[in-house]
Amino acid sequence: MFTSTAHVITDNGARYVKQLSSHLGRHAQVEEDGGLTSLIFDIDGQAGRCTLDGSDGSLVLTASADQDAALAAVETVVAGHLERFGQRDLLSVHWRRD
Repeated sequence: MFTSTAHVITDNGARYVKQLSSHLGRHAQVEEDGGLTSLIFDIDGQAGRCTLDGSDGSLVLTASADQDAALAAVETVVAGHLERFGQRDLLSVHWRRD
């Protein structure tokens, strides 16, 4: 399993979780469990996931996939949308591979 994490500093983490879930929910399955939201993607037949935690003054993104290419696709999709949604707040996503 390949994984990566990004910590995005924002006071609006919960709002961005909701916005990402709503928008990407058209292309991914959305699961909510214990205050966390997960987006589950099918990328060319490969499963990928990104768990979103918008609490405590930040937004923590945890991406995972069985294949490196699928992980890179999840990172690109989630970061691209979040940075576009958060332009006013100057959000920037920097993934750290585990």
